[in-house]
Amino acid sequence: MPFPRKLLNEGEELVLDLRPHWIFLAWPTLLLVVSIALGLYAAVATHGTVGTGAKIAALVLLAVAVVYFAIKYARWITTMFVLTSDRILTRRGWISKSGVEIPLERINTVFFNQSLFERMIGAGDLAIESAGERGTETMTDIRKPAVVQREIYVQMESNENRKFDRARAPSSSGISTAEQLEKLHNLLQQGAITQAQFEAERAKLIGS
Repeated sequence: MPFPRKLLNEGEELVLDLRPHWIFLAWPTLLLVVSIALGLYAAVATHGTVGTGAKIAALVLLAVAVVYFAIKYARWITTMFVLTSDRILTRRGWISKSGVEIPLERINTVFFNQSLFERMIGAGDLAIESAGERGTETMTDIRKPAVVQREIYVQMESNENRKFDRARAPSSSGISTAEQLEKLHNLLQQGAITQAQFEAERAKLIGS
């Protein structure tokens, strides 16, 4: 299930839309394969070789493995890591959902962690340290975390450059945003406006 394009803001571009690495499903898949093999063996074995109790146990194990795999697969298909030109989004859950949205300008540091085995299969954990209330957000079983880390920094730089270009661009009055901010700061220093008025006008200029 891809990330819905309708949730993107105007002018926002989708860069990465990832599901967890296949290692997320490794143990449920292994358990399912083993339980199917045991179930088939119990089904075709003669009564003297495998008792009724063992056959029932094999069927119970198979049922548990199927349910476990279905639950994990549902979690896999409904977990996403999305990078856009403006923000990072994570979504988890099918019935009960949770998600995190981190604007690129609030990200301080991005780092990843991989064991030797994870390096071999191209998986790992990604941690994003931001200025938000949550502090650090950690995502596990990310595909190629080093590549994702690099792409996040690329988008952060591009996002910053776009804001700088908007600040330098002349407004409808012919004065750039940077010049308007400077004049606004001078008014604050002269006591012509309050700090609250300065912050409100500054937010309007930066957001324009």
